[in-house]
Amino acid sequence: MRRPLLSTLLFCAIGAALGGSAASQSDGFVRLTPQQVSWHELPGSFGVKVATLAGDPAGHGLYVQRVRFPPHVMDRPHWHPNDRYVTVLKGTWTTGTGPNFDPRHAVPLPPGSFMLHPAQGLHWDGSASDEEVIVQIFGMGPVDTVAANPRQPLWVQVPP
Repeated sequence: MRRPLLSTLLFCAIGAALGGSAASQSDGFVRLTPQQVSWHELPGSFGVKVATLAGDPAGHGLYVQRVRFPPHVMDRPHWHPNDRYVTVLKGTWTTGTGPNFDPRHAVPLPPGSFMLHPAQGLHWDGSASDEEVIVQIFGMGPVDTVAANPRQPLWVQVPP
């Protein structure tokens, strides 16, 4: 059974909103300062925010997003239909693979680290510490997030 993450529905609106905030030139170049990045909180996520920098995750083609995890907030096992390429920009991103969510057995990735989420690869990740974490994701749309167990909430606060 597929249960798309509520945030997937927001990606279209976020991509459309980007057009007004990015400094786009007539020759196709786009420049964004950190202050121009437009963050949107995901419903029910304990404060996780997403920003679409380029493309439309709900459409077909390349998209670039950033995801900001507050301290001690992670997502449970889920998968996406297409490959996603993730770079850690800030904080220590805690990552795990497979159906068993257990941050004690996760792999911590410091800033500058890279991870490939293969299409339909079951994974979970976020911040398992006092640090805010920001990752940047490149992928091909349309994106969907499918929870491994649709009876559980996708987002979880982990104890310090």
